[in-house]
Amino acid sequence: MDKIPTRMYGEEPLQMPASMCLLYLNPENKLMPFAIQTRTYTIKPKSSLGNLLLLQLEKDPFLFLPENQWFCSKIVVTAPEGELLFPCYRWISRGELVELRGGRAKKSFEDVHPMLIKHREKDIMMRKNLYKWEITDEKIPHHLHYKHVSELPAEVQFSMTREDEIEYTKKMAGIELKFKGMVGSTEQWEKIEDMNDIFCFQKTTISEYVAEHWKDDDFFGYQFLNGTNPTVIKKCSKLPSNFPVTDEMVEPFLAAGCSLKKEIKKGNIFICDNKIMDKIPTRMYGEEPLQMPASMCLFYLNPENKLMPIAIQLNQQPSEQNPIFLPSDSEPDWLLAKIFVRSAHALEFESVDHLLGTHFMAEIFTVAALRNFHPVHPLYKLLIPHFEYTLHINTLSRIILFGPEGILNTSTLGYEGTKELVRRGFAQITYSSLCLPDNIAARGLESIPNYYYRDDGLKLWNIINSYVKKMMEHFYPSDADVSKDAELQGWIQEVFTHGFLGNKHSGIPSDFTNVKDLVKFLTMVIFTVTAQHAALNNGQFDYLAWVLNGALLLRKPPPTTKGQSSLETILETAPNIGETVKFATLILILSEKYSDMVLLGAYPDERFDGPEPKQIIQEFQAELSCLSEAIQTRNAELEIPYTYLNPTQIENSITI
Repeated sequence: MDKIPTRMYGEEPLQMPASMCLLYLNPENKLMPFAIQTRTYTIKPKSSLGNLLLLQLEKDPFLFLPENQWFCSKIVVTAPEGELLFPCYRWISRGELVELRGGRAKKSFEDVHPMLIKHREKDIMMRKNLYKWEITDEKIPHHLHYKHVSELPAEVQFSMTREDEIEYTKKMAGIELKFKGMVGSTEQWEKIEDMNDIFCFQKTTISEYVAEHWKDDDFFGYQFLNGTNPTVIKKCSKLPSNFPVTDEMVEPFLAAGCSLKKEIKKGNIFICDNKIMDKIPTRMYGEEPLQMPASMCLFYLNPENKLMPIAIQLNQQPSEQNPIFLPSDSEPDWLLAKIFVRSAHALEFESVDHLLGTHFMAEIFTVAALRNFHPVHPLYKLLIPHFEYTLHINTLSRIILFGPEGILNTSTLGYEGTKELVRRGFAQITYSSLCLPDNIAARGLESIPNYYYRDDGLKLWNIINSYVKKMMEHFYPSDADVSKDAELQGWIQEVFTHGFLGNKHSGIPSDFTNVKDLVKFLTMVIFTVTAQHAALNNGQFDYLAWVLNGALLLRKPPPTTKGQSSLETILETAPNIGETVKFATLILILSEKYSDMVLLGAYPDERFDGPEPKQIIQEFQAELSCLSEAIQTRNAELEIPYTYLNPTQIENSITI
């Protein structure tokens, strides 16, 4: 078709593109378009278009060809007054009429033309019918009403590339594990070293480090600062009354001449208390219910600045059947106690901090935004890139992860226990806990050394805050503009009502009256769906591929006496081979990098029109680039590099 002659249509020649399409044979042996050449079309009107208010797009079927959707990125109108951008960035089906507004961001009270006011109201009403809240549990946030990803509107679905790559990763992992006879195996591991054979080709530098050092006390402590869940450890200013650790117990593990009381006063004692697990329901395993202890672990920051575990109690109430385990106990006793602590930590991490704290929070912000902001609203343009694919992955997660048949149903807690854990976690979430500077301060971790999650996270928080502040001061010159923005007020009201169930004690605002409060909230939103999710999600394969470093299932109850455990006890407690590889496949998929990944600060869709927002975005990108260089320089000196908050590793939204 290259340069082939075409006929005239009116006074203009028609065009026939010489297109190119790359096809991919997917794991289902379907030939799928993988990369399609894009085209730019130029249309020259015969007369002046005048003052453009709206553009209408409609896709007609072409001759006898079957229906296929077209993706329109944008329309740029060039007039004597300059260029006017009409962003689209959506798929268009046959017979669908799409109306677009110019790219200049406008709040609802800034519209004066009756046609634009009516169009805005009509569009928001349509969106409220398209995106509806659903209540499945009175004690957790409401969510989008669609049950299956196939029902989702095209604008929030995965790209075909993303779907195929996820399926490919899953299939290739399955082929390897089936070949090894591991899938569905109910056999117990014969040796701990055999767990290293699960994946031969997907190992990372850190996953291999974990497999080698998972028993080490200093590495155990390090993970509470920089592992998959660095958000639960706290400074211990006073020992809990139900954790009766004495000086005699821990003196051998403190520096010479030190006592527990003195070290607490110095700020060198820290605690991880999994009381959220206390008396939580668990699932049946065979004929017996599994047990999930609500453990407590005490840490000591030693003179070498290493965070060392010095005492573990596996249940909340002290008794003879609930001893305090110490590093001086037999190796199997101490190791098994740490395995139970890491298991509780991993379950809380997956259900509360990761799923609820990032995915569910993102869905609250996303659904409320789609229901209340017109696409021309500045906050829609600011936030929508940070919500891409979130509704798709969450809808999928409610089936394959969090549902009755989901993978978490295989965990120690099972489906009902996981739901109860999410309820308990949600009851503890506050606005302050979602804001990193407040969270760090509340846990007393402002000065603990080698806390790279805190160091990188606070820098990212400040960079995002600066970006948001510049944008909001540009679009909201006064506090009065915030107060009278009906779409903004509708958004935060729905976040408060449907997301936080109207709980005033959460500290979540139900309205905004000034720019300062708006800036902080938007900073929290963008940080949560980018940096926080990256910190929690991206290291899962690194740290959890070695199952005993964070088992989601432990088959035997915790030890109740010392001196009774052995290596065989640990193998009997660990998940069997089939259970292990099921969890390992999940974290492999969740940790994979996909080809359509968009990095934090990258905005391939041009939504803002005008020099000021574009300049602010460029400054944001420059600051992220500087931080990335600083992190890489620091990591070059570390035995275990902390990469999860390097902007080059952070996605612009929650997509997996």
